[in-house]
Amino acid sequence: MNRRQLLRGVAATAGATALGALQLPSPASAAPAGFPTYKYLGVPFAKSALRYNPTNELIFPCIRGVYDKITGGLARYYLYYAPHNAPGGICLAYGNSLAGPFTEYPANPIVSNVWSPHYSVSHVSSQHVLWVPSNRKFYLYFHGENNTTRMAWSTDGVHFTYYGVVLSTSMVPGTTETSYARVFEHPIAGLGNTHVMLFMGVTNGTRKIFWGWSSDAKSWQFDPTPLVTPGADGQTDISGAHLLTRNGTTYVVYHGNGGDMYLTEVGNNFDREVHLGVFHYAMTGAPDSGRSAAPSFGTDGGVEYMFYEAGPRLSATIAVARAV
Repeated sequence: MNRRQLLRGVAATAGATALGALQLPSPASAAPAGFPTYKYLGVPFAKSALRYNPTNELIFPCIRGVYDKITGGLARYYLYYAPHNAPGGICLAYGNSLAGPFTEYPANPIVSNVWSPHYSVSHVSSQHVLWVPSNRKFYLYFHGENNTTRMAWSTDGVHFTYYGVVLSTSMVPGTTETSYARVFEHPIAGLGNTHVMLFMGVTNGTRKIFWGWSSDAKSWQFDPTPLVTPGADGQTDISGAHLLTRNGTTYVVYHGNGGDMYLTEVGNNFDREVHLGVFHYAMTGAPDSGRSAAPSFGTDGGVEYMFYEAGPRLSATIAVARAV
């Protein structure tokens, strides 16, 4: 019996409705399940003006409010991003409004592809930062190489101390890649966990969304069965997953190889896979040019924002959309 089957039993015992069969999506509509429609607002900074921009492509934004977590910060909001192609490098920009503008941190990258004596790899990328209130630290998850996800921690969100490897293909049988991880505080009934990790796993040459759980956001267990698969969306590959809660249940938003973002309900106990269609359509013009990916969400003054990766894979930039 795999982990999802076990969780379905737990959910049924708890009175939740577990779906035994995959539900195919209804005709795609923007912002299903009562989520807002996000409209393109602009870019947080001019990519061409960046001091550190070794490959002219940026991916995987992670937006974090720090004004209520630390004193003496650079600004109210920190935006983490990175190139993906070698050498990559975890970067930081900061601003006082989610609408922008954001200023590049002058000493980027804050984490590079060589961190002696811990590792030396071709690139580091796909940064996700989590605030852990219990020890008042920021945990940074990032990949390098594509089969290994690492973690570092910080008290100020700028200067990090290396922790170690938290995910690799050796921990998830049958995978040849495990990367693009995001971590969220989310307990699952019966597991005794505090956090879950969503990540992209490659099996049999296709990309799917996998997951793991932890009681401290440092040591992890992983389900070998994908949480979300791409076929019901009409896609062959999916990635860049983010956890969302609404309507008393839990969803995963992610992008597909066709260029749009999709939404699937997984339930509070990750015991279902109900594909709901397109969450956000990529614009045909700049900066999306038919591809939007890897969303990260924030709220400023009661207004919801979505930071995302916009544009073709090898020339992408970071864009901002606002709920309308």
